[in-house]
Parts: sequence; C-alpha cells; structure tokens
Amino acid sequence: MRKSITRRAALWLTAGAATLGLVATASAQTSIKIGYAISKTGPNTGGAAVTTIPNYELWVKEVNAAGGIKLGDKRVPIEVVQYDDRSNAEEAVRAIERLINQDKVDFILPPWGTGLNLAVGPTLNKEGYPHLAATAVTDRAPELAKRWPNSFWLLGTSADAAKTLVELLTKLRSEKKIGDTVAMVSIADGFGIDLSAAGRKALTDAKFKLAYDKTYPIGTQDLSPIINEVKALNPDTFIAFSYPPDTLAITEQARIAGLNPKVFYTGVGTAFPLFRAKFGKNAEGVMGIGGWNGDSPAIKDYLARHKASAANGAEPDRWASAVTYASLQMLQQAIEKVGKVDRPAVIKELQTGTFDTVIGKVKLENNMPTKYWWVGQWQGGEFYGVAPTGNEGVRAVITPKPAWVAP
Repeated sequence: MRKSITRRAALWLTAGAATLGLVATASAQTSIKIGYAISKTGPNTGGAAVTTIPNYELWVKEVNAAGGIKLGDKRVPIEVVQYDDRSNAEEAVRAIERLINQDKVDFILPPWGTGLNLAVGPTLNKEGYPHLAATAVTDRAPELAKRWPNSFWLLGTSADAAKTLVELLTKLRSEKKIGDTVAMVSIADGFGIDLSAAGRKALTDAKFKLAYDKTYPIGTQDLSPIINEVKALNPDTFIAFSYPPDTLAITEQARIAGLNPKVFYTGVGTAFPLFRAKFGKNAEGVMGIGGWNGDSPAIKDYLARHKASAANGAEPDRWASAVTYASLQMLQQAIEKVGKVDRPAVIKELQTGTFDTVIGKVKLENNMPTKYWWVGQWQGGEFYGVAPTGNEGVRAVITPKPAWVAP
C-alpha cells in the first residue's frame, strides 16, 4: 500500500513539474522574434509588394494590437527582423542563415515566389523551422512535403492547376463556346517551367492543338514580338504562365495588337487589384490563376481590414494574399496550442491540427490543403473563382471574353 501511494505521488509530482515547466518557459518568453527575407528590390518586387509584405505587416499589427501571441497564461508581442533578398536565391539563403545564426529568431516567414521558396527550403528543413510556403506552385510539393516534413505547400501543384484549367477549357469546347487551338507562353522560372510542362501534357491529353509554345527569360522588357506571333495564329485560347510585370505587359500588348481570343488567361498578377486598376473595362472576362470566394463574409472582412491597414488603402490580390494571411493565422494558432516556442511541436500541430482562417477551416493532408482555387475571372470588378466548380462561391464563366475597348 505504501509503495502504491509513493508511485502515485511520484506521478503527480512529475505531471506537476511538467506543467510548471511549461508555465515557466512561457513566462520567461517576453516576445516572439519572427524574421523574414523578402523581395524589396529586383524582379520579384511587384509580387512581394502586393501579396506578401502587406499581409505580414497586417498580421503583426493585429496580433500586437490584441496583446500578442498567447503563450500559456499570458500574451507576448511579435518582434520582427527583416531583410531584402533582392529577388535572388543566394541572397535569400544567406538572409535566412543570418536570421537563424545571428538574429536567433524563433520563427521564419517564407519569401515570395516558387523559386525562392525552393531555394530556402533545405535550410529551413535542416534547422527545423516551419516553412509555410504560401506563394509557391510546384509539382514537387508532395515529394518535398515528405522530404522536408517541416514544409507546407499551400498553393498546391502545377499539375492540378493545369488539369483544372484544361478541364474548364474542355467543358467550354464541348459547349461549342471555344475551338481547340491554343497558344501558350511561359516565364523561364520555376513557376513557368513547372506550369508549362504540366499544361503541355494536359492540353495534349485533352486533344487540344498547341499551335504556339514559347518561353521567355525573366526580366524580358518587350513582349510584343511574342504577342504579334500569337496574333498571326488566331488561337481560340491564349495562356500565359507569367509573373506580375509580364502579365501586365502581355495584356497591354495584346490590347494594342488586337489579340482577343475567346479565352485570355494570364498567370500571377491577373488577380492583383493593379490589374483591374490598369485595364478597367478591359479586365472584364480575363482569366488567370487563382481566385477567391468574393461573397464570403470572412473574405469581405479581411478585404476591409487589409485596405484599412495597407498604405494608400491598397487591396490584397484575389488568390495568394488570402492564403498568405491564412498561413499566418495557422502559425499563430499552432503556437498558441503548443503554448511555447517549441518548433518541433508547432510543426506537428500544423501537420495535424484544424485551423480557423479567412479562407475557411483548413486541415492539411500530407502537409497540403485539400481545396484550391485554380482559375479566376474578372467579373464586374471582382476576381471570382470559376474553377474548380465544386468550390463554395464558384461563379459561372463569361465566354467568350468581351472585346477590348479603348482605354
């Protein structure tokens, strides 16, 4: 009897010590130091300035205004350390190493874009930091999620993006709204290379005629020769797997040249408010990667808060902005569930937990979401998701796209 009581007492003492240790650890933490390297200069600046930086700043502002992140029975503020990665992979890796080894940050937020997320992935994995890649689309995502279990690929795979686009085109063809001739261009970067490869296969498998298929280097200033070549072919569908500066240039050149296919689809940047602001009525009917449920109360609230917080009332993009903000909500909720700065435990919580976010409830499977918006379209001044058709809030497609109008 005495031995049993002693054993039980020992268990209570052990449990109590563990609880006290958690409280003591949380109490010792006076702030959570979060670092990131982001493209403030170089070709990635446009994407980072719209999609990533405003959401990082909004999240930090809102969290600190609420008293900080909750650790145990208290809240601690976020302390930020940031660098410019200059849109360069080597610089991004060096900055991440500096954040880890010199600044001793508790958590690291990812860079903008597929290429830079792939570049910093090995370092974040080696050092055991959660990697919430909210602006990367790659077919390697499932493989990388297994190789780097700390990594979470929130925009999915190129194959799924291409497959969904081609399924939509196939439906439109079956409805006699478009023909089967397609012209495709792509940027020679991780994003464009992956998506064009997946798109090429999906289009071929669906028996579309790929009349034009060309890549162009990052930083290409004059895209008019490509547009003029495409116009001469008069395709039913034009696809550009492009980055923001090129998306704007391609659309402007198409308007000037009179290239106006029934489906006009451009890549990253189509969902940006800048696209609507620049092209006005000419944005109507243009499709692009991404989209969101513009009728969702949570999205409307997020949009209002973003506009109130950002410089000059800037709006978020209608795709990866909301996903980026959702990833920050997931990180905060995981930290608070763990109750302390314990990166392995936070990674485990991200892998297994369910999170309330601006894009709805998120529960990852194999470190990836189960629902995505792959195709959006500007309709009446909003970029609504039009595919996959099973998503909540999906809109019917406008086809054919309205003709260009004078600016």
